[in-house]
Amino acid sequence: MNQETMRLTTAQFAKLHNVNKRTLHYYDYIGLFSPCHKGENGYRYYDYSQSIDFEYIRMLKEINLSIEEIKDFIHSFDEQKFLETVSRKQKEIDTEIRKLKAVKSVLNQKREHLLLCQQISDMHIEIADLKEEYLLTVPYEFEEDSPIKVFKYIQSVWSPEQYRAGVGSYLSLDKIQAGEFNKYDGLYTVITEHRKKNGFMTKPKGAYLCGYLKGGWGRLPELYRKMLSYADEHKLRLIGYSFERDLTDYTIASEKEYITQIMIKIGNNI
Repeated sequence: MNQETMRLTTAQFAKLHNVNKRTLHYYDYIGLFSPCHKGENGYRYYDYSQSIDFEYIRMLKEINLSIEEIKDFIHSFDEQKFLETVSRKQKEIDTEIRKLKAVKSVLNQKREHLLLCQQISDMHIEIADLKEEYLLTVPYEFEEDSPIKVFKYIQSVWSPEQYRAGVGSYLSLDKIQAGEFNKYDGLYTVITEHRKKNGFMTKPKGAYLCGYLKGGWGRLPELYRKMLSYADEHKLRLIGYSFERDLTDYTIASEKEYITQIMIKIGNNI
């Protein structure tokens, strides 16, 4: 490859890197990145060897360094300052990665819920193998509280990052068997990491008796009674807590479209 074929016009260099020519003109104007050759015809040309430098600049832009910071690194490199910036940006990137992983987990959960909703019917009862989940919990008795009051309480104790996966409620099996279906023990939200802290609970993996209700929550006692009858009929030993959650909290417009799932762990028969 001769020297002339290594030189590129602004349009050619822009096409090579999939950027707008105006970006290159602007970088040249502010003295950040300029063509390194001037031809006999007066036109200025980029060199292939400048491609790595240009992509380095683009990387620094992608991690949100300012133009002035990039110019400092390019034209007056300070080793210590660079190391400090790299350390700071690595921490910021790690934080962003954790946030994106959490978002991905929430989206995957919502997808699973929607697919499940397409398969079940009102008052359906089944036995399902469920995976282990880590729950962040808070005690709360809301027998007479409105959904708005409950949500305001959630906002006061958890950050949006914590409750975006959805919020459910839980109550003990003793209360269920006593017919106290509205005396909840507390609220929970699923978390993606095992964090041992106040309010941490594990919902163990294994077989669960699951029931599904379509519509308002006023018929939940009826579903609970059906589930208890199902357990007696099939000689199932229920243990622990009942976990309730709305599978449609992000898609519904009215109460009649709610789909609530109840999950109660099945213990080993003695």
